[in-house]
Amino acid sequence: ESSFLLGNAQIVDWPVVYSNDGFCKLSGYHRADVMQKSSTCSFMYGELTDKKTIEKVRQTFDNYESNCFEILLYKKNRTPVWFYMQIAPIRNEHEKVVLFLCTFKDITLFKQPIEDDSTKGWTKFARLTRALTNSRSVLQQLTPMNKAEVVHKHSRLAEVLQLGSDILPQYKQEAPKTPPHIILHYCAFKTTWDWVILILTFYTAIMVPYNVSFKTKQNNIAWLVLDSVVDVIFLVDIVLNFHTTFVGPGGEVISDPKLIRMNYLKTWFVIDLLSCLPYDIINAFENVDEGISSLFSSLKVVRLLRLGRVARKLDHYLEYGAAVLVLLVCVFGLVAHWLACIWYSIGDYEVIDELTNTIKTDSWLYQLALSIGTPYRYNTTGSGQWEGGPSKDSLYISSLYFTMTSLTTIGFGNIAPTTDGEKIFSVAMMMVGSLLYATIFGNVTTIFQQMYANTNRYHEMLNNVRDFLKLYQVPKGLSERVMDYIVSTWSMSKGIDTEKV
Repeated sequence: ESSFLLGNAQIVDWPVVYSNDGFCKLSGYHRADVMQKSSTCSFMYGELTDKKTIEKVRQTFDNYESNCFEILLYKKNRTPVWFYMQIAPIRNEHEKVVLFLCTFKDITLFKQPIEDDSTKGWTKFARLTRALTNSRSVLQQLTPMNKAEVVHKHSRLAEVLQLGSDILPQYKQEAPKTPPHIILHYCAFKTTWDWVILILTFYTAIMVPYNVSFKTKQNNIAWLVLDSVVDVIFLVDIVLNFHTTFVGPGGEVISDPKLIRMNYLKTWFVIDLLSCLPYDIINAFENVDEGISSLFSSLKVVRLLRLGRVARKLDHYLEYGAAVLVLLVCVFGLVAHWLACIWYSIGDYEVIDELTNTIKTDSWLYQLALSIGTPYRYNTTGSGQWEGGPSKDSLYISSLYFTMTSLTTIGFGNIAPTTDGEKIFSVAMMMVGSLLYATIFGNVTTIFQQMYANTNRYHEMLNNVRDFLKLYQVPKGLSERVMDYIVSTWSMSKGIDTEKV
């Protein structure tokens, strides 16, 4: 409930290193505005601020003392407010002052009315009304904490200052008081839920293009049920997003339900809703017109917008080389899968001319059918349509094989574009593939260089020490002891320069 600043006692002018939400609300400044400003709050001084009190505050900081003051400061909107300011130096285990803790309480209602341009119009009755409506909350703020609460606050502060193994961003240090139906965006349940959504998003990114391109009508009940369950989970996710906190522009955690709803409606709501429509269920009925069925199959591509969630989730893990490597391989495979689906769609569209009901013998699908012994044949007795050709599994594998060889610049040529449409797509794919290939394998090179950088530094140091020992003709016994010392020290410290850290 308190409002406080933490200032660095080791640097000139004692810059602020932490400001809690209470102080931001009290002063009207965002956390970013306060950081690195002086802990004396000189940025809040104004013409009515007492010069003697300013000097006493300065002396308290200069002498590393504990003290408290009643001081008039100005909010960001230049409204004058009386504060009860307490300054306390925080010492480390060597009894050296490393931080200043400055706490603030609003005591304006206990002081004489401040006469300035903004308050001259206030009547005595208005001031009395204001005092009566606000006195209860102010008295609660000024109520001293009991001993148990003081101990608890100090232990929490000690945890923050000691920087334990679980380092959290600033907005996690203060768990805001949220309504019962509001979920904190960094709690364990929300993190687990986000990973489930992430896995289902990858499933969608793989299956949707395949179903659209290969026109797999969902007569299989198992697949239909699975896709329906996925849709329901994404609908539940929309509901949860309307009840999940987010970080505001000033770095504060927003837990107001109205602001949460407005923020989600302005950002991801439309995209998430479009990606959750049950296209599969509509497409599953046998009596649906072929044109409408194709339309709904195409609309399923909208679900790929869910990949926006992946970008929102994965940026936290891009500092790890192994995670980046796995991610790049997944992106490469995913792009190859998408391009394979498009490549098949172009071949399927061009292989049979629907106007003349003839087959194009130069299409890659026709050539593939001949090469694997499953040619297309014209059914003269029945439907009068072209039948046969390779199975869908064989078609997909062949398409993926072609896109992989093209993206990796190998290109064996046993599957090659022949029609104009296929050649145009191949040119576009080569341009995309060259950029993707350069990006991915350039990053892979960088990752491996980072992995071996420490080892290279170790061998470079050993070579330098050996050259030094030879240059100055150090005796053999001493040389061996020096090398043993270097190797053993490195094995314990892993090359970390402890003084530098």
